[in-house]
Amino acid sequence: MTSIKEQAAISRLLSFLQDWDNAGKAARSHILDNFIENNQGKTAPELEQEFSQGASLFLVRLTTWLRLTYMTSSSLEKVLKSIGIFLASINSNRYLIEFLEVGGVLTLLEILGLENIKETDKKESIKLLQVIANCGRKYKELICESYGVRSIAEFLATSKSEETQEQVQVLLNALVHGNPKYQNQVYKGLIALLPSVSPKAQQLALQTLRTAQSIIGATHPSIVDCVLNVLRTMHLEVQYEAIQLIKDLVNYDVCEALLKGLVDLLTPNVPEVSDPQLRILSETSVLQLTSSHLPAAHLPAFLQQAAAAKAIGVLVRGNMTLAEEMLGLRVVHSLMAAMGNAEHSNSQRQASLTLEYLVQVFPVVEQHVQKSMGDELYQLFRSNAEDLHMKIDSVQVDILATNKVNVSKALYQHGQFFNTGRYSFRSGNQDQLTGLTGIQAVEGKE
Repeated sequence: MTSIKEQAAISRLLSFLQDWDNAGKAARSHILDNFIENNQGKTAPELEQEFSQGASLFLVRLTTWLRLTYMTSSSLEKVLKSIGIFLASINSNRYLIEFLEVGGVLTLLEILGLENIKETDKKESIKLLQVIANCGRKYKELICESYGVRSIAEFLATSKSEETQEQVQVLLNALVHGNPKYQNQVYKGLIALLPSVSPKAQQLALQTLRTAQSIIGATHPSIVDCVLNVLRTMHLEVQYEAIQLIKDLVNYDVCEALLKGLVDLLTPNVPEVSDPQLRILSETSVLQLTSSHLPAAHLPAFLQQAAAAKAIGVLVRGNMTLAEEMLGLRVVHSLMAAMGNAEHSNSQRQASLTLEYLVQVFPVVEQHVQKSMGDELYQLFRSNAEDLHMKIDSVQVDILATNKVNVSKALYQHGQFFNTGRYSFRSGNQDQLTGLTGIQAVEGKE
């Protein structure tokens, strides 16, 4: 027989549920406000105590109302927050199962794809999916089996709120961890995001790809072209993340294709433009180029050229082995050609800085560059490589653009290659590096 206290509690519960059942939209919105304010952060036992062991009766009403009205409800954000109080509570496994059994995941994913739903509502949907994913592997698999990766990735690409996009990144990061069955699906979804027109989506996808790549190990064949195409961006924060990913990818089987791709980008195939008037404008997050003569179609290729020169500089400074391999790809010739691109001063600057490092490290490069440039241009280059583009005339630009430098041919002739085309010397072997210096003497006698 129930006590008077228990009877009073049950009576309050029934009265509360009756008020909800009889309420209109405005009244229900007020009930949700009170529920959120009074129950945020409570554990499952505390919620049960609040609802006289009948919390599930209110949860089922919330999920039912969600499914019936999510396309049109003005209180969707409050409903999702209220459901989140149940799902995020400690010892909430029962609530989670009840929510999933009525198709909760599918509803949350569908919310992401509806155009008429507010961004704040979709953000709450993402937060609920985070809670579900963090409950364990089988729940991550359930999200992925419900075509969740595609829905989530598409929302990241189309979202207009950076704060919401960052929440999506947290969810994708959760889905790639501890989810061996579907981690490749998440990985491919992230690669598919790289061509997005949203710079923030590109930035976050690149960041998460670094994590995914380290977990999965194997690379997808499309990742090289996708990452290299991102270098066309005008946004420096996106370019930075792309270069960081490239630094990681050179440790995998796509290294050779990646290095070759970067070198190829130094010599874009675009029609020549005579007498350009250029200026580079640096803002906080965007690198812009303006020219009264430069066709807009050329700009992405030149941005990509400059970024490739910068990326190569980052790689060769951090890894001598990669620097050696770059020589075999005629990187010196291509860098000098980029220095001759008078239509884009940042390409000239980045290529000049990278070439300066190679000249300092490899005497054979120094010899060939000096011979190709001539004494006057070479002295200008060595005195201030970063500002060289502001000091050279049209004749010197032509010397750089039409250079025939072939350091790899010289190295091959003097036995510095394996049959694979990679160098036999390595940064840790001083005798072999000295062999590069010796080439100067041998060629001097020829």
